[in-house]
Amino acid sequence: MDKTRRRLDRWSYWTVILLLAALGLLMLALPSLIVVATSLTSGYSLRFPPPGLSLRWYRSLLFDSPDITAAFVTSLKLAAAATAIATVLGVAAAIGLGRRGAPWARLLEALFLSPLTIPSLALGLGILVLFNLFSAGLSFASLLTGHVALCAPYIVFTTSASYAQLDPTWLDASRSLGASPFFTFRRVVLPNILPGILSGAFIAFMNSFDNVALSLFLSDGRSEVLPIRLWHIIEDSLDVRAAAASGVLIAITVLSMLLMERVAGTSRFLR
Repeated sequence: MDKTRRRLDRWSYWTVILLLAALGLLMLALPSLIVVATSLTSGYSLRFPPPGLSLRWYRSLLFDSPDITAAFVTSLKLAAAATAIATVLGVAAAIGLGRRGAPWARLLEALFLSPLTIPSLALGLGILVLFNLFSAGLSFASLLTGHVALCAPYIVFTTSASYAQLDPTWLDASRSLGASPFFTFRRVVLPNILPGILSGAFIAFMNSFDNVALSLFLSDGRSEVLPIRLWHIIEDSLDVRAAAASGVLIAITVLSMLLMERVAGTSRFLR
């Protein structure tokens, strides 16, 4: 009797857990699935369910959408530049503060990570006010500055996690053998923290590429990024090309996540 009760309790527990997990996955995936289905419509406006299936809007996106293509290139350049600069700053900050227990080091680390706790709208507004104080106009440089501030904390966080797992005796051994600090970093530290750097850079790139709030505050008319362009298209005309572009981005994101998980084990740094 007790054995049957324990088996029933275990079965009911896992049933509830699996149902909740399935519900959570459905809530997360359903909006993306609806966007993909809408992008395959044969109609002329955003409708779900679509009246028929067609790839016409993907062909239109590829051959007849110079505005979306230009915004995509701008977003790609911005995310790549912001990630590259943030990687240099974030790695230096993580290594410089990683093994220091002094209060000032913990304070600086908290300041580096603070953009993670601040809403993007507040961060964008603050940077805009700062630029106005120095009478600096909006441009690609202002947009890049905001995105670097957004990206750097992710790289600091994941690099610090990797650096904390590095055996300090390896660093002592390298120094005792006469290696310079740069040689120690290049041959001992960097190979061991590289997965953390790559994971943080990937997360930072995707956040920069997809960010709307910062771009609304800090971009000018010549620096329109893809999320803003798609927003304007949906606002003005409910053009199905916006759904097609979103479908392409969803596919690229999924493939990139699978690749990064294979290369660097990204999920370890998201726990």
